[in-house]
Amino acid sequence: MAALISLLTITLLTTPAISSVDSFVYGGCSQIKYTPGSPYESNVNSLLTSLVNSATLTVYNNFTIKSPTSQDTLYGLFQCRGDLSNVDCASCVARAVSQLGTLCLDSSGGALQLDGCFVKYDNKTFLGVEDKTEVLKKCGPLIAYDSDGLNRRDGVLDYLGTSDGSYKPFRVGGSGDVSAVAQCVQDLSASECQDCLSEVVGRLKTYCGAAASGDLYLAKCYVRFSKAGAHSYGGNGKLLRHRPAGWWFKVNVEVFKKILEQAVDDDEDDDDDEVEKTLAILVGLIAAVALLILFITFLKKRLWER
Repeated sequence: MAALISLLTITLLTTPAISSVDSFVYGGCSQIKYTPGSPYESNVNSLLTSLVNSATLTVYNNFTIKSPTSQDTLYGLFQCRGDLSNVDCASCVARAVSQLGTLCLDSSGGALQLDGCFVKYDNKTFLGVEDKTEVLKKCGPLIAYDSDGLNRRDGVLDYLGTSDGSYKPFRVGGSGDVSAVAQCVQDLSASECQDCLSEVVGRLKTYCGAAASGDLYLAKCYVRFSKAGAHSYGGNGKLLRHRPAGWWFKVNVEVFKKILEQAVDDDEDDDDDEVEKTLAILVGLIAAVALLILFITFLKKRLWER
């Protein structure tokens, strides 16, 4: 029994956690519902399937599902973090689409930001539309920056918010112990992307002052920075703390609970599988030892009879 407990403990402790790429950052849904079984539901399913399939090939794509009636026409996109492989991008988008099924059940539109990807759909076109609506703001603890440290931090942010003339929707920068990342949704033009990132950088420096880290998401771009050891770029697992002027940002604690429960259920399923495998191995080992003991006993008996 002691050996069994030891093996089970090792198994449970070494079960991998959900990747930070899949960590929940924010999400929201349209308050308008569609009728289950309607053509619109079929369009939603078709769109989300297209997003997942496309994510195996590229880090960004958008789709339009046309219908005879304008209210049933559907628009959608996904955007993965620029440093993700196709495999990680596809995994993240699949996870986001799965969570949208819980978060936005029967909603005519929805959006979900995980640490590694963003997915959105709606029956009102938003593709190619610049949107500086503030979605999520988070600042770390205040620290005592010296003048050089603060200048390095501001220099990194300014670098991310400055254009070199080329279209760079994903940007990373660092100086000393300060690192940062920025990204636009790629339905924006180069000038719109630059405008969005410049806006975020300006607001972030104002909001977070001398904070050790800061995250600021607008509807179409974001910037995050961190002083070494102060902040991980993993998702914070929080729903929107600031209600912007957008239809789909509906703060709902119960929805977030469902997402957490889903993640826990996934982990518990993995744990159950590991436990069953461990028990099967132990049963096999016990059976093998029992057969070995019987064989040795049989040999001793034959030798004794001689």
